[in-house]
Amino acid sequence: MTLPASPSSLADNRHWLAHQRSLELELTKARERQSNLKRSPADGLDADAADADSEGWMLTYLDLMTLLLVMVLAMLAKTMVSHAEPAETPAGFPLAIDIASLTRVDPPGSLLLVPPSVAEQEPVEPLIAEAPPVEKAPVAPEPEPDPLAGLPVDQLGSDVEVIRNERSVSFRIDSSILFPSGQTELDPKGMQVLQRLAQVLTTVPHKIVVAGHTDIRTIRNARYPSNWELSGARAGSVVRFLQQQGIAGERLSAVGLADTQPLGDNGTAEGRAKNRRVELTLEQHKQL
Repeated sequence: MTLPASPSSLADNRHWLAHQRSLELELTKARERQSNLKRSPADGLDADAADADSEGWMLTYLDLMTLLLVMVLAMLAKTMVSHAEPAETPAGFPLAIDIASLTRVDPPGSLLLVPPSVAEQEPVEPLIAEAPPVEKAPVAPEPEPDPLAGLPVDQLGSDVEVIRNERSVSFRIDSSILFPSGQTELDPKGMQVLQRLAQVLTTVPHKIVVAGHTDIRTIRNARYPSNWELSGARAGSVVRFLQQQGIAGERLSAVGLADTQPLGDNGTAEGRAKNRRVELTLEQHKQL
């Protein structure tokens, strides 16, 4: 549907159209004069020089007229656009699209902002009060069982020394009680001591490590070239006797340590006698 133009817009259009027509006529006349000058050069001048002079100012004039014509056309178009009135929306037909809302650009992060009404609203207290968190008492590590608990260690006698360490329990016996000097065969008195000890060890499920120790003096003979063989053989003799007393061989192991773990001073007779010993250690973990 085309709307009638207003009187002011018609007057402006006529004004610029009249300018356009006059410029077009002037431009046509200028082109005719240029063509006439090319056909009849001026008297007394060389033909080439006359053509060059006439074409120089005429071309400048034609360019100026062309620019003026373009400016008039641009002003005419602007006047027609500025006086165009938007079409009216028919009565009873609401505008369904809001152009302003479509062209509005929200600042970055505006969608993450909380409306003031919601931000200033006081928090609603819950109807049911939350119970305070229950603090769990720290779980104490379970104490490791005492291998000596309930054992009749008082029946072992003074020949067996009970050593309670932080993580193990050992039974220490002087080698002079178990073996003759330089020998690995058990003495009868030593068998009696081990027999009493075996009665105690059968009541616990722990594995038993039997370790033989010597002093620093070196033994050299065909049977035992060094203290390593002597200490290992003595530990093996004790293991065999305990197995004969009913302790399972899976629980027993023998090791010879020679003079690597002295208890006393090897420079004295008392220290060397203290270092010659056999120790039976109960391992921390029970047999599976």
